Amino acid sequence: MSLNPIIDLLGRRLRLAVIGGGEGSFIGAMHRQAARMDDRYDLVAGSLSSKPEKAMRDGLAIGLHENRIYSDAMKMIETEALLPDGADVIAIMTPNDSHYLYAAAALAKGFDVICDKPMTNTLEDAKALHRQVVESGHVFCLMHNYTGYPMVRQAREMVADGQLGIIRLVQIEYVQGGKADENDPDPSGTVPWRYDPVRGGPSLVMGDIGTHAHNLVRFVTGLEVSEVAAEAGTIVPGRLIHDFAGAMLRFNNGARGSFWVTQAAAGVENSLRIRVSGTKGTLEWLQEIPQSLVFKPLRGPAEIRTPNGPGTLPLAARSSRIVKGHPEGFHEAFANIYSDAAEAIAARIAGKKADPLVLFFPNSYDGLMGVRFVHKVIESSLADGKWVLCED
Repeated sequence: MSLNPIIDLLGRRLRLAVIGGGEGSFIGAMHRQAARMDDRYDLVAGSLSSKPEKAMRDGLAIGLHENRIYSDAMKMIETEALLPDGADVIAIMTPNDSHYLYAAAALAKGFDVICDKPMTNTLEDAKALHRQVVESGHVFCLMHNYTGYPMVRQAREMVADGQLGIIRLVQIEYVQGGKADENDPDPSGTVPWRYDPVRGGPSLVMGDIGTHAHNLVRFVTGLEVSEVAAEAGTIVPGRLIHDFAGAMLRFNNGARGSFWVTQAAAGVENSLRIRVSGTKGTLEWLQEIPQSLVFKPLRGPAEIRTPNGPGTLPLAARSSRIVKGHPEGFHEAFANIYSDAAEAIAARIAGKKADPLVLFFPNSYDGLMGVRFVHKVIESSLADGKWVLCED
């Protein structure tokens, strides 16, 4: 037995090809670093830009052979499918409007897929892609990286274990300040893709961070939002894109919740916070202090759970790389998703059953639920906050 479960199953690492994420892309670097952290993948091919010169320059800069650098992502998918040493997995980190195109093409050619969020811009595309994933039997991993934090996974396990009792109340907020400055107007002239509703989606704030908040609620609680009453719009005068959204939530078990996301809170950096209250106690987690999960039981003093500390449950324990008392964060959470997906993909290729603990990464159904929630928030907002059923 080696120290690498992928090599144990396949005799080699998974071969990874990437679409997007060239020079200047924060998220592209995150994907590649996450793939390398646990030594599960070899990066063998890439289409980092549609401009040939940039594609070649960026590909060489990350160590790709010139023969495996493509400026046409669809050509890469077609070519890699025919190579005896072609990619096993396609990772997509492009503007939102192309996620469906590349994911559907990759699945059709027999690739497993890792895709940045949101899964698609339209509900119709999300439904079609989820159907294709189910029918193909391939692995589809959606990169909601916050589900990779050890203490988020601890929270999920505590809820599933009944330590909170019946969930009654949920509060979720994701607050940023990057678009708070009124003297920093939205771009004019050539519009960056995030500001284009066709490319970036119908709501910038919901696509960027609202889908993360919604996914975190579902991951931790195991509940679905059954109804939503929402408002989405702009806080900064003259802005054309959504920079805030708020909603009241009703869950399928009768619990109630509140949801608030914005990118216009002056001075705030990246504050993702969740509070879940049940009949036996409350859990609280803040992304800016990710190694700390606060548990407040109905009777008794508050407790702080930490990675590898007392009371750590198996799903959280397998996600922690360092000794207790040391912080883990964004890079490691991202890598946990990549590593879990790798083990699921390798098991599928080898015809083996995957370890159940690796199967908690967000998938195409989670992507479908996220896209549906975005559209239901917009529908409710356009109806002046009317309660809207979160179903078709």
